[in-house]
Amino acid sequence: MKPLLEIAGQALSLAELTTVAHGEVKVALASAAYPAIDRARDLVEKTAAMDSAVYGVNTGFGKLSDVRIEIPDLRQLQLNLIRSHACGVGPALPDSEVRGMMLLRANALAAGYSGVRPVVIETFLLMLNRGLHPVVPEKGSVGASGDLAPLAHLALVLIGEGVASYGGTQMPGAQAMRQAEIEPLILEPKEGLALLNGTQALASVGGLALHRAQRLVRLADVSGAMTLEALRGTPAAFDPRIQAVRPHPGQIAAATHLRELLGDSEIRESHRSNDSRVQDAYSLRCMPQVHGAVRDVLDQAQRTVEIETGAATDNPLVFAESQEMLSGGNFHGAPLAFAFDVAAIPLTSLIAICERRVDRLVNPDLNEGLPAFLTDHPGTCSGFMIAQVTVAALLNEARVLAHPASIDNVPTSGGKEDHVSMGMTAAVKLRKIVENLEYAVAIELLCAAQGLEYRLPLRPGNGAARAFAIVRSHVPRLGPDRALAPDMEALASAIRRGEFDAI
Repeated sequence: MKPLLEIAGQALSLAELTTVAHGEVKVALASAAYPAIDRARDLVEKTAAMDSAVYGVNTGFGKLSDVRIEIPDLRQLQLNLIRSHACGVGPALPDSEVRGMMLLRANALAAGYSGVRPVVIETFLLMLNRGLHPVVPEKGSVGASGDLAPLAHLALVLIGEGVASYGGTQMPGAQAMRQAEIEPLILEPKEGLALLNGTQALASVGGLALHRAQRLVRLADVSGAMTLEALRGTPAAFDPRIQAVRPHPGQIAAATHLRELLGDSEIRESHRSNDSRVQDAYSLRCMPQVHGAVRDVLDQAQRTVEIETGAATDNPLVFAESQEMLSGGNFHGAPLAFAFDVAAIPLTSLIAICERRVDRLVNPDLNEGLPAFLTDHPGTCSGFMIAQVTVAALLNEARVLAHPASIDNVPTSGGKEDHVSMGMTAAVKLRKIVENLEYAVAIELLCAAQGLEYRLPLRPGNGAARAFAIVRSHVPRLGPDRALAPDMEALASAIRRGEFDAI
């Protein structure tokens, strides 16, 4: 039986987001959340019956916010809002990212500041728990009045429209809801707007990418340690005294991890007394400084996202205690857009340092006596020559993607929304950089393992040896040339499954 996560508008960790996104837990609305939800809903219903104009309850939206809507048309107003905003294009988001959106939107509504009925949240959770996923196009959000287009596609299925995936098959939303035995919603005042105002699309895409990146920054220590051993480098630069006089937390953590990975190395002992080199190249010697700085930036980005997971991002917000509904801008994606843009830069640098280490492994001018391109027959065979080319290509793409999206601005909605975050673009390109990093680290693991073959029978450090064994459980030693693409895919898949996480 799957574990249960209860939501009530609380901050969620990236780990919790990931477990729900991958279908590893069930989700329920906490009983403690109902009173606040009910009080906010009571105020919305009272306001809808009044003569005064309240944005999103009895007015139009965006540039049309000055248009007053009469009571008989309030339901149609919400329905039209969902339909008109479903303007996404391009490939569909993966089910995992859609599940993350559903969790985060339900959790934001559960905080009791949006004024929806409990059944809206409960319907989201039924869909999650029964594996019914709206089909949400990737493109169309500027991350300003929330992720309007993606969330509209999400909401379409709640009302029995749009397209959904159920049982591994795409079908009309109404059909999917029938098969899953879930009753579509008939929206009441403000509920359509409450479904659309929020940053949950970009938070899901970027948050899940960050969680993957946190795994990779540790794994880069592992691949780097294997490369250091294959190149007969020295761990002297990882001495704790060096880190103590420049005490960045990430640097200290990376150096500690590297020392653990390299402990009890027979390779190191074999050349300790006759090593004429004073220092290794920066890509080896400066791993604590570079990998550590990446850690620190990712930690800050994670804190930002985890604050957002428990934030109320609706507009207007419903404050039942004071009987007020206040319009503001909590839907603006700037905090997340900035975090994702900033995270993209050090992750690209992590690909760069991996590429430099791969080059040192295969380049006969730099690889400390290893055969050219790590093949037994240089010339007849090309070995890992093109593996380094692939990393170079991944790096080039990441450098282009690392350009910040959040510095751009295109006013929308007739100028009413005159400054937008472009946060969804920032999140999607971060995901692509993380995918490239997964392949780059996989390729370094592949090349470093081959390099360690030439140091046998000497054994590398404890952690490096464990990683070597995992690599060899998926990929055999390279003898004659073979297609390396399947090897790279096998290791990238192993990384995504978490097989190296415990090292």
